[in-house]
Amino acid sequence: MVKKRVPEWMNSSLWTSNPSPETEERYTPIPIPIPIPKPEPIIQTPPIPEPQIVKQQESIQEEEEEEDEHHGTSFSPEDISRQSQLLAELSRKVINLLELRRLASQGIPDGAGIRSTVWKLLLSYLPTDRGHWVAELARKRSQYKHFTDELLVNPSEITRKLETSTRLETDESKLEDKGLLPRSEIPQGEHPLSLGKTSIWNQFFQDTEIIEQIDRDVKRTHPDLHFFSGDSSFAKSNQEALRRILIIFAKLNPGIRYVQGMNEVLAPLFYVFRNDPDEENAASAEADTFFCFVELLSGFRDHFCQQLDNSVVGIRSTITKMSQLLKEHDEELWRHLEITTKVNPQFYAFRWITLLLTQEFNFADSLHIWDTLLSDPEGPQETLLRVCCAMLVLIRRRLLAGDFTSNLKLLQHYPSTNISHLLYVADKLRARSVG
Repeated sequence: MVKKRVPEWMNSSLWTSNPSPETEERYTPIPIPIPIPKPEPIIQTPPIPEPQIVKQQESIQEEEEEEDEHHGTSFSPEDISRQSQLLAELSRKVINLLELRRLASQGIPDGAGIRSTVWKLLLSYLPTDRGHWVAELARKRSQYKHFTDELLVNPSEITRKLETSTRLETDESKLEDKGLLPRSEIPQGEHPLSLGKTSIWNQFFQDTEIIEQIDRDVKRTHPDLHFFSGDSSFAKSNQEALRRILIIFAKLNPGIRYVQGMNEVLAPLFYVFRNDPDEENAASAEADTFFCFVELLSGFRDHFCQQLDNSVVGIRSTITKMSQLLKEHDEELWRHLEITTKVNPQFYAFRWITLLLTQEFNFADSLHIWDTLLSDPEGPQETLLRVCCAMLVLIRRRLLAGDFTSNLKLLQHYPSTNISHLLYVADKLRARSVG
């Protein structure tokens, strides 16, 4: 049998990547069913402030070295040009979404709150007409406040409200001093011992288990970032915001509830919105994040539905598409991984895909990747699969020289790489597929 010739571009030294120290292994999410409502677009016209740098995650090397007091973040000429173009596009009365996608797909510079506004537009949270931003933002933020008021209330609060509104008229004067609610007036569904499906107390006790899981996951969200971890009041307030968003999402989506690992998908959104230099937008980051989180997950809902795992839209089908993409572009590597060494792509790609690569790279690099994922007019999934395929191509020499154990370890602890180059290779795969 004649082996398919490997394209010359695959043999270039550009596709090699130097190994890096292994990062701490993360947990793997467990899929659950998922009907997700699609939110309406939104956001208030944030004034375009003078460009200023929004602090991103510092690299390990920077943390170990003493930073010069006057040392600032440097931008390449390309970054400065792209920032100017993005600011110009965002200042238009009606934004050209196609042009915005084109610019954002190349990476969004970390300044002037650009990423925050662009992501909201790409996720359809903001309409393209700037004139509607103020009203839409006010409406959505008010709606989120309603969710918190209604869904984060302890059942005992509801019972106390019933005390003052449903007393028997004949016994009202006698009971007022004692502050008791007559036994006959306590509806079956409001009794703490009720096991009825409509009982608020029964639902509360069921929610408790999910809330405990959310609490555990939120506390271990990016322990390397002071933004999310530590004893500071700022970090704790950010954790509480993540917790509230996930609880409200779980209550509004009983078919999916909460899936372990959702906190990792939520974190980049909240980080970007909370760091918006516009104070009003930063203060409303929780509400904005909630709706963008719902919109983002709606594009991947089938991956979290166990009943669909073996269907044409389930997670296994998506992993198979990634495998076929690799076979199309590098059959030799595909054959070595899946036939010779028998490395099932589910062993590594499940986490890559369900967590949108948030666990494979440092936080700042993940944001850069998301710029590209969210910019694709076809939707994030197609670009995500190409990026996953490009990740394999970049370390093909090491994989071809490895066995089952070494390859699985390498893929579950992906080495550091140049993200711009990774995205360039992913885009090249798109061009080759089209061609």
